[in-house]
Amino acid sequence: MLRKFNNIFDLMINGMVIFAGILLIFSMLSISAEVVSRYLFGYPFGWVTEICEYSLVYITFLVAAWVLRQERHIKMDLIFNRLSLKLQSTLNILTSLVSAMACFVIFLFSLRVTWELFKTGYFTPTVLEIPKFIIMAIIFIGSLTLFFQLLIRTFNFIYNKKKDQIPKINLDKT
Repeated sequence: MLRKFNNIFDLMINGMVIFAGILLIFSMLSISAEVVSRYLFGYPFGWVTEICEYSLVYITFLVAAWVLRQERHIKMDLIFNRLSLKLQSTLNILTSLVSAMACFVIFLFSLRVTWELFKTGYFTPTVLEIPKFIIMAIIFIGSLTLFFQLLIRTFNFIYNKKKDQIPKINLDKT
């Protein structure tokens, strides 16, 4: 059952990364079109900046769990790599658990804020006047996926610690 959850979760994360890629390409193309329109025709698009700002937030939260799964995040490992394998494994477990708890707290608060924005029907006071809950929803979705990925990471470290090994990270994955 855990393997099935993990497979479904991986598919979901992959879908989120694809959506983030689409948002990135759309942002790039819309900024280019806006620049051309402004300088050649004197007509800027008022919505481009706003959409790109929201896209950056979405992209960040859509790819966070994938980046963690790939172990492509920034690490401060100058001292860490000089520690024993057992201590490295223990620290990896602890940092993953603390990070998971932090993500869960972010998930709870962002879910509450998103729900309140949905109930009140608050709109952004900007050009597009988008319902604010749509912008905030990605924070609780991304925090929840990152929470689950951190739990998976923790269980992997625990499993590998029982085998007295540290999982090797394959940096050749894409």
